[in-house]
Amino acid sequence: MAHRLREKRAFAGDCHFTIREGAVVWLPMDTSSPRNGARLIRQIIIDIAVLLGIGAVLGVLAPLGTGYMSLAARMAYWMVLAVAGYAFYKPIGAIVLQLGPKLDLPNWFLWAASVVIASVPMAILVWFVNEGRGPVRIPSLEVALVHYFFVLVVGAVITIMFNLLPITRAMGAHAQPAAQAPAASPPPPAIETPAQPAGPRFLERLPAEIGTDLIALEMEDHYVRAHTALGSELVLMRMRDAVAELDGIAGEQVHRSWWVARGAVADVKRDGRNVRLVLDNGVEAPVSRANVSVLKDRGWI
Repeated sequence: MAHRLREKRAFAGDCHFTIREGAVVWLPMDTSSPRNGARLIRQIIIDIAVLLGIGAVLGVLAPLGTGYMSLAARMAYWMVLAVAGYAFYKPIGAIVLQLGPKLDLPNWFLWAASVVIASVPMAILVWFVNEGRGPVRIPSLEVALVHYFFVLVVGAVITIMFNLLPITRAMGAHAQPAAQAPAASPPPPAIETPAQPAGPRFLERLPAEIGTDLIALEMEDHYVRAHTALGSELVLMRMRDAVAELDGIAGEQVHRSWWVARGAVADVKRDGRNVRLVLDNGVEAPVSRANVSVLKDRGWI
């Protein structure tokens, strides 16, 4: 059974857009909910506590030529840089989540570009902190590039620790087969009844309160958001696995992060070469440029 993140809401106005804008961490989360807001604050506090602990350990070990400082100065130095690094690199997950569907670019490229960009202000901060005991020197190009490279490597490690590793653990937990449960004794023979045609397996994952009138699937990080006529539900699974469970429902994957039911398109919006499908619930699904001609041939647009 897939893990669910319940969200009881109906579609009205810009509610969908507001929720996406509120997802300030890697996991798609409606931060307007008191429960999710408290969870977010708790996670940030835990992360910062871990970083302060790492900074304290580095202060004791005195790596990278910081041995000339007093113990208190070293601990303060590493703690400040650790928390600053968290502030620069932690939001990268939200940036990738927001820009991925809009730019139609691979996630790995967005991750790499975000780390490269975030390392620029971090490198400047580290340089100024290191020069804080005297006049600030302007480094040569060679020195600046070497300094930036070391900051970039550390930034990549921070990004992996606080963004990618939690995702990998979540996906690993999802991938564990249910067959690991202890084997039960065989049930008594059942009375045979005429076989009923099986419906799409994905619909069995949805709670009863949002119904099974599926409008669209939207990829949000390692979740798939199922949009129905009554609301939405986050299901922990990959988009391609969800689409594979939609046998019998007419629709198309119009974008790498969107699948749309054939009868759920209310209108089509065009902005230059960009095409968006307006769905029955008011949500707009982007169409990748590679799929525009396909949808034209099939009579969607």
